[in-house]
Amino acid sequence: MSMMTNTLGRYFAGRFVIAAVGVFASIFVLLVLVDYIEMVRKTSGLVSASAITVAETSLFRVPQLLEKLMPFCVLIGAMTCYLALSRRLELVVARAAGISAWQFIAPALASSIILGVAATTAYNPMSANLRELSKRMEAELFGSAPGGGIQDASGFWLNQVNSEGHSIINAARSEQQGVRLTGLTVFRFDPDLQFKERIEAREATLEDGRWAFKSVRRYSLDKPPVDQDNFYLATTLTPAQVRNSFSTPETVSFWQLPSYIRSSESSGFATAGYRLQYHKLIAQPFLLAAMVMLAASVSLRFFRFGGVQKMVLSGVGAGFLLYVLSKVTEDLSKAELMHPIAAAWLPVCVGGLTGFLALLYQEDG
Repeated sequence: MSMMTNTLGRYFAGRFVIAAVGVFASIFVLLVLVDYIEMVRKTSGLVSASAITVAETSLFRVPQLLEKLMPFCVLIGAMTCYLALSRRLELVVARAAGISAWQFIAPALASSIILGVAATTAYNPMSANLRELSKRMEAELFGSAPGGGIQDASGFWLNQVNSEGHSIINAARSEQQGVRLTGLTVFRFDPDLQFKERIEAREATLEDGRWAFKSVRRYSLDKPPVDQDNFYLATTLTPAQVRNSFSTPETVSFWQLPSYIRSSESSGFATAGYRLQYHKLIAQPFLLAAMVMLAASVSLRFFRFGGVQKMVLSGVGAGFLLYVLSKVTEDLSKAELMHPIAAAWLPVCVGGLTGFLALLYQEDG
């Protein structure tokens, strides 16, 4: 009996992994195609943009977006797996052999935890690195001219104060968590807050005690514009301080998050976003297991009983509500109204307990 159980367990685990990976790959291809079409539209007026470069940029952007959809891939994959097993009456045979629902759900739970550990420790660092690479490629595509891309700058702002006065830096794109910026506009003021000049530059790199600008054009009130290949602006900012303004927790890999949290704390910056991301990644394997529980609670019904469409809609609805709950707790945590640990683990507990209680009611009355 133990040999049959082990063989059957490996079979169920294999079917679940194949279904989950299949859903993941399908959504990945779909997102790449959609993002590629959007990138082609944006780069249609750029002569230097080749189709291969645009395709690589889209390919490197998608993994980080798909990381957020991983729980839904597991949910849909588990539902697909169990519905297929039920349709072919394999679950009926397993039950007739004396195997309970808890026993043939256990392989999928174990597999989902293993997938979650791999996603946290390997996929997350890879997606973060690819996202940084895609930013660099976007800078090459859109920031090839002085001031290029400045018009579509959306939210990268930095204010610095030193002996020379105030400088307000606006960047269209950032790389390496703000250490390298492209598409820049800098407004400089003297210590009395009187306007001195406006600077436009193609890129800037944070060096020891200064910003190094390249392809610069300087505008002042009483002089014509001046073009310079290089320009240096003194600064007292450190990479940790710049990171707080230009990086997002999603672009920091799992292995780097602890050091980022410590450096932000030592600099006096808020660390709620980094802490939330860190605990969400730790909780990710158990969130995937909770998704398997939810999927099993709505997809183990025999096909001859009917109501399959209703079960599928119930599973999708439960996953959507869990996503809404996770977004609400995430916003509360970033507003420092909820502890990051509670915000990260509450969706896991709610999803897991919901699926467990539903299965307990269906199987044991």
